[in-house]
Amino acid sequence: LLRLQQQQQTLQAVLTQKQQLELELTEVEQALSELEKMTDDAIIYKSIGSLLVKSERPKVTSDLNERKDLLNMRINVLGKQEERLRSQIKDLQTKLQSDLRTLSPPS
Repeated sequence: LLRLQQQQQTLQAVLTQKQQLELELTEVEQALSELEKMTDDAIIYKSIGSLLVKSERPKVTSDLNERKDLLNMRINVLGKQEERLRSQIKDLQTKLQSDLRTLSPPS
């Protein structure tokens, strides 16, 4: 039962992290979409900490595409981890139910 609870907590943490990464991915995709509408000589400011620094569109686009690739990769890894955890939780629940049936006297 303790192992089942730990797996459920781990699953919840994975789901929370995956959701945060998906939100960040959406923001990156929106930024890339806006950058596509601009010309290469457009004035762009990139956020670095609490500062806005002037940057070039191709450089910002390249950085965002790299970030997008990294986010997609991390989301895929978390998705696989989520599937494994769900399978393990299901197996533990089945085993726990089986063990409880053998402990309870027949009616």
